[in-house]
Amino acid sequence: MKAIILFGHGARDARWREPFDRLAALWKAQYPDALVQLAFLEMMQPSLEDAVATLSSAGASEIVVVPVFFGQGGHLRNDFPVLLDACQEKFPQVALSATLAVGEDEDVLQAIIDFGYRAFSL
Repeated sequence: MKAIILFGHGARDARWREPFDRLAALWKAQYPDALVQLAFLEMMQPSLEDAVATLSSAGASEIVVVPVFFGQGGHLRNDFPVLLDACQEKFPQVALSATLAVGEDEDVLQAIIDFGYRAFSL
């Protein structure tokens, strides 16, 4: 069974998490049969390892991690691969992979342009 982890940075302010919770809820509403979990690099829970453990326990054998970051900063270039490798080592029965940061996708960038244009056009 395939699953997805929406992976964010995390923050001290609990309100920062609200868009991530909405994103996960939208995912579940549109794809109710798909397994989805949030995970955070730091300051928030669950961790990437905890999210992989939850999905593995739910029967996931393949997990795609989607970094919900605007770009490939130091955390994604340096910290994230180490975390992903550690999870792969701890959960060898699960095939783990990752996408680019969402902000590097042309459709996501276009959605931001469209959002800005709507505000500009008011």
